[in-house]
Amino acid sequence: MRSHVRRTSTASRSGGCRLSRHVEVKAARQELNQNSRRDHNSLQLPCGRSNCRRYFKTQAGRTKHWNAAHPTIARAANAYRASVSEELEEHRPAPEQPEARFDFQEVEYDGLNMMGHDGTRDSPAPRTNVEFWGPGDRLYRNFHKDLDEQLSNHNGTFLPPGSPPKPLSDKSPNDWTPYRNRIEFETAEFFFTENQTPAAQINKLLDLWASTLQKHSDTPPFADFRDLHKTIDKTPLGDVKWQSFSVRYNGERPATDVPPWMDQDFDVWYRDPREVVRNMLANPDYVEEFDYRPYREFLTDSDERQWRDFMSGDWVWDQADIISEDPGSHGSMFVPVILGSDKTTVSVATGNNEYYPLYASIGNVRNNVRRAHHDAVSIIGFLAIPKTTKEHATGDVMFRKFCRQLFHCSLSKILETLRPGITKYEVMRFGDGHFCRVIYGLGLYIADYEEQVLLTCIVRGWCPRCLSSHINLDEQAGWRCRHHTDALVEEGTLGELWDEYGIVGDLVPFTNNFARADIHELIAPDILHQLIKGTFKDHLVEWIEKYLYQTHSKKTAQRIMDDIDRKIAAVPAFAGLRRFPQGRGFKQWTGDDSKALMKVYLSAIEGHVPVDIVRTFRAFLEFCYFVRRSVITEKTLEKIQEALDRFHQYRQIFETIGVVSTFSLPRQHSLQHYVLLIRLFGAPNGLCSSITKAKHIKAVKEPWRRSSWYKALGQMLVTNQRLDKLAASRADFTQRKMLDGTCLSAAALAVEKMRTMNLEPDNVDIQGNTAAHTVNSTESKDDDNDTEVDDGPTNIEAHVELAKMPQRKRARTPAALAVELSIPQLPNLLRRFLFTQLNPDDPRDPSEVPLTCCPQYNEKISVFNSACSRFFAPSDPSAVEAEGYAAV
Repeated sequence: MRSHVRRTSTASRSGGCRLSRHVEVKAARQELNQNSRRDHNSLQLPCGRSNCRRYFKTQAGRTKHWNAAHPTIARAANAYRASVSEELEEHRPAPEQPEARFDFQEVEYDGLNMMGHDGTRDSPAPRTNVEFWGPGDRLYRNFHKDLDEQLSNHNGTFLPPGSPPKPLSDKSPNDWTPYRNRIEFETAEFFFTENQTPAAQINKLLDLWASTLQKHSDTPPFADFRDLHKTIDKTPLGDVKWQSFSVRYNGERPATDVPPWMDQDFDVWYRDPREVVRNMLANPDYVEEFDYRPYREFLTDSDERQWRDFMSGDWVWDQADIISEDPGSHGSMFVPVILGSDKTTVSVATGNNEYYPLYASIGNVRNNVRRAHHDAVSIIGFLAIPKTTKEHATGDVMFRKFCRQLFHCSLSKILETLRPGITKYEVMRFGDGHFCRVIYGLGLYIADYEEQVLLTCIVRGWCPRCLSSHINLDEQAGWRCRHHTDALVEEGTLGELWDEYGIVGDLVPFTNNFARADIHELIAPDILHQLIKGTFKDHLVEWIEKYLYQTHSKKTAQRIMDDIDRKIAAVPAFAGLRRFPQGRGFKQWTGDDSKALMKVYLSAIEGHVPVDIVRTFRAFLEFCYFVRRSVITEKTLEKIQEALDRFHQYRQIFETIGVVSTFSLPRQHSLQHYVLLIRLFGAPNGLCSSITKAKHIKAVKEPWRRSSWYKALGQMLVTNQRLDKLAASRADFTQRKMLDGTCLSAAALAVEKMRTMNLEPDNVDIQGNTAAHTVNSTESKDDDNDTEVDDGPTNIEAHVELAKMPQRKRARTPAALAVELSIPQLPNLLRRFLFTQLNPDDPRDPSEVPLTCCPQYNEKISVFNSACSRFFAPSDPSAVEAEGYAAV
């Protein structure tokens, strides 16, 4: 690979989107709601302009009125992109003065207004389809009109709306290929996925199993571990093979003392990302957790906009506008590919083994699924980590440059199969059986700050998004963009680029090889490293400790720190609070540690530090909890900005008392961009690096532990491939309803059925191909140190978990409990509650139902002191998919 890489650019633009599919029940419900809406929906949408009292039935009518009666030049919906390019054109000097091209600091920046958001809702774009959304018509969505995800056949020919899909599989309900029956599949899944059983132990367990079957002249499902592994390898589903390529430096070489890295081959292993994305789109588990079209969501009663999943952001909408400029893309679906990478160490004691995994997801999958890791994040590569001697690693500029070029060229090579689908549609099959045209695009890149510096080819200490100087990051400045950087590189020297703009001018971002991709625009917000580990742990907590030791004597400061630890340790047990018996005095803080301490740290420092420091923490915590919401409204954005302003105001005390000399800290500076990033990409809790860190466990660390540690990477690749095959098999069997119940319940049902048919169970296969009921099973879980994994249900009406043990010496009947709690009407309330549970369709209020119609219950009851409830709460804007969580 050459040390100098030519810059490339692409101009082709096309793309697509997809029409959301609804089951018949939901379609019927929407039609019913629309029919009833005609009786009361008139004149409910106000004009909103000053001195205008007109009201309208539809968004389209109000938009026509705005265009006719209030002809103003509105800001474009994609003003955040135009604000950089257009204003740069406005301030750019004439071509005959190339030396002035560096003066881009004149670009005006006014926070939200620069992006075309002034606190009020923008006028609906003309190319929209409006639909009411969710229960009770509390929300409505504007869907993109051109990229509307029209159904097609496998050749891409459009089909009439409502055309039924072809069956996902033509296999019989008893076809367990490559397994012979359900027991074989679940045994393989248990050994390989759930228990991660070593080969020797698999053989031993199979021998023990065989010893119990000798008297029945039967054998276990597998002969040995090799038979089990070969059976998994024969699975046709989820089969995306690993490939590799090697890179060697072939640039300029010194005449003598050639560094060893110049003669080494660096291997990069990867899987075709196009095939990985194809498998994600075809996964039937995502049918109800998938957004097929870009949308903008509003509250029906107030027209207040809100953001949740990735497809609700303005960036996706603007991409759809660009793609739809090509009429041939109309009716397609836009699939943004989200990437993430992060180095991880699997073992420090045995050689400091490091790996550099690359992950991929798609923006259409909703945030709650991506956080829950339902195979919505897949590993697609292991990047090379060049190693050399300490002499060249620390002082060799050419080696550092080669490492950066290797990174970008590797990404470009891995993602090259996506390039044709970025400019021309492809036909893909989805999890519901339908075909549709899809157009890819590079979406956000999830990375911590060190990785962002590498991705954006900037100097450490500068912001990867804006042009603020590293000396004063909080000064107002314009946005970085691809065209701006290219113009600077053409006219400036490497030294000027480095010193004045923080640009590494001899590097080329991999995104330059892909249409509609600008790496400065695609850097994801990172709650874990920017807020939790960065601003909270590394900045504020450390500043407080420094303040105490600077203000008091060493002995007094230690006494105060001990008192803070005692307060932290004294936190009572409560649902959602973590206890720290030793205070904060542990060696290594993880992300979960920091998140737990954030809940109790403010009360622990109160009284030991000045009031403004307490106010600084309060403002920062408010900011954190607002941005971590799963649904963020316009009012929430105002609160986020208000909390940020107060944080900037009160943090000045640290500079006043001499604790810090500057606030030009890139991770803390990134807080300024969160309001904009939420508008562009939706709620940031589904785009955090904690997602990729959690994936490290399943994709890197556990496969490494299962290997022999000798040339472990090859074994890790095979392990990941087998895990994907098993996951794909489970999704297929589940979709065909072959995994209802358990093996035992299915076998028992089969035996009972045979007995009713007067058959001998010993003469018939009862391996459990059918089942009558579902038995709950407990899946193994793995806690990650820096993750926030949502292991709860992702699509629910209500889910309640009681305490493990009921209370003793409490009332055992409803009447006795009514006396104990001094609630005489408790038995009647219980009867009405039972009536609502048995008659969910009864339109009457429970208080209106006569007691004579309500069932009685006077049997034994148990009392639990606490319970955790996860429920459908559409009125709570902070919940996941209108999902609430409460500890009682």
